[in-house]
This record gives sequence, structure tokens and C-alpha cells, in this order.
Amino acid sequence: MARNSIADTFARLRRDGRSGLITYVTAGDPDLARSAEILQALDRAGADVLEVGVPFSDPLADGPVIQRATERALAAGGSLRATLALVGRVRRDVAAPIVVFSYANPLMRMGLETFTKEAAGVGVDGVLALDLPIEEAGELRAVLASQGLDTIFLLSPTTTEARIRKAAELGRGFLYGISRLGVTGARDRVASGAEALVRRIRRHTELPVAVGFGISRPEHVAEVGAYADAAVVGSALVSLIAEAAASPALVGRVEEYIRSLKSVCLAPRA
Repeated sequence: MARNSIADTFARLRRDGRSGLITYVTAGDPDLARSAEILQALDRAGADVLEVGVPFSDPLADGPVIQRATERALAAGGSLRATLALVGRVRRDVAAPIVVFSYANPLMRMGLETFTKEAAGVGVDGVLALDLPIEEAGELRAVLASQGLDTIFLLSPTTTEARIRKAAELGRGFLYGISRLGVTGARDRVASGAEALVRRIRRHTELPVAVGFGISRPEHVAEVGAYADAAVVGSALVSLIAEAAASPALVGRVEEYIRSLKSVCLAPRA
């Protein structure tokens, strides 16, 4: 199967005048075998970028839904190495670019050079180190770039203009704007400051901008797609996986949910 880079994916979306959908799941949730099936289902359903979270013992930026997913994944044998092995297992069956979403600690423990070479070897396209300050990300960015991997940065409503400029300078692939402060989790509506954050980011870069945190419904995806290049759904998807984990219909339900979100990305953006 032909594999798409992050840059090629967003170039295609822009060419088509459409917004994208990025999905987040925790590697190894509910177990490593079904985690592989879920990633394949997300790709079949049309997700444009797959974020694969590395289970970590202290996920301080995550809300209870993803914290519990991390606990399940760790109990099932999840780790950074297991995450990379999972990517390698599904890579030939998945066209969408894959971004490893991790806290900095596991990357540092493995060693940036070792991690980057192994990540590139299994087909990872980008890396987001959740808690690594932009001011300290130069080494990570350089090592990742040496193997052709993109460095993705998180930006929040309180990020200063100087830090947005730094993220724009160091970032590749896309920038990830979080729509609200606090931990991850689905919400009833998209935060009111999300559009203003996207406008601020666009003043400093032509990189695509994705918006996440709190997105769970098709109307949320459509709303974000009117001003951002992609919407990110995480906690709502992880919650569905938890609810259906014991069901043989798990993978089908995941695919159906993502198709419902992706369907509102098909109309041309305003």
C-alpha cells in the first residue's frame, strides 16, 4: 500500500479544499493485537493522520479517559518499544502518516538517537513530545530531522507569540493547537478560543494547523474544519474503545464512528 507523508497529506487536503481528521489512540489499548486492528480500521475509515500514544506511567496532561487507557495498555504489555513494534506490524497496511505521541521521559530513556533510528525504521512519520518545552526541543528536532521525521508541537491559548514563532521555526508537518487549557477529554462544545488561537498561529507560519481537545461529534469536526486544517479526536475515540473492548464488534464500531466524523470533512471548506 502506498504510504503518504504528513506534508503530502495536508497538500492533498488543501488542493481538494477540504479539512482533515486526525485520530488518537493509545498503543496497546485494549491489547496489542486489537490495537493493530484498530489502527487499520482508522485508516480504512479515512483518518488522515494517525496519532499513536505511548503508554506512560505518569500521564499528567491527560484526563481520566486516556489515563485509564494507559493503565490498560501498560497491563497488556504496552511500552515505547511495543509501540514501535506495533507501528511496524501495521505499516504496510496503513496509508495514513503515523505520529508517535509521547511524554519526553520514554524517549530520553531509550535515547533520542536510538529511538529515532528505530522509529524511522518501522515507518513513523512524526513525533510529538507532549511535555518537552519548545525552548528545549532543538536537539530532538535535529535528531528527528536527520532521519526525515517531523517534529510536531502543541500550542495552547496561553502560548506567547515568541513561543509560537519558535514552534513555527522548529516544527514540521503540522502544528497542534489545543482548544482549551487543562487535561484531555471530550466536551459538549468546542472551546470559544480555538478559532482565535488558529488565527494567531497562522500569523507566524504556513504550516497546517490542527485543533484538538474536546472534539467528539461530527458537528465539532465541521466547526473546526471551517477555520483549521484538521480536527483531532482523541478521548471520545478512546472512550468508545473502552466501552466496546469486550465486544466482537469493537473494530466495526470504531470504523463506523470515524466514518461519521470523516463524512463532514468531505464538504468543501468555507
